[in-house]
Amino acid sequence: MDTVFIEALEVETVIGIYDWERNLRQKVVLDIEMAFDNRKPAASDKIEETVNYKAVSKRLIAFIEASQFELVETLAERCAAIVRDEFGVPWVRLRLAKPGAVTGSKAVGVVIERGTKPE
Repeated sequence: MDTVFIEALEVETVIGIYDWERNLRQKVVLDIEMAFDNRKPAASDKIEETVNYKAVSKRLIAFIEASQFELVETLAERCAAIVRDEFGVPWVRLRLAKPGAVTGSKAVGVVIERGTKPE
């Protein structure tokens, strides 16, 4: 199975469990891999027949900017569900990082996989 990906999508949102985090916007960074058979769109050269990564990015940006979750786990789950449900992707691997959240680390976050990756 082929993979369509979006790398290092940066979005600002309200995220965190501490009171001070609820009063500011912080950056989250997403890496997304989506299973998709690219043979048909490659043959037709038609955007309608593939996963439009611009459309996926715009949808996720709008959702994340408007969200106010406490946990990165919750935000990651919701983003994965949007990708699968709204864009017809059978399998997604999503890495959601919160840069600077822990002193001394570049970032913390989660990596989740949802759905079944076709062979």
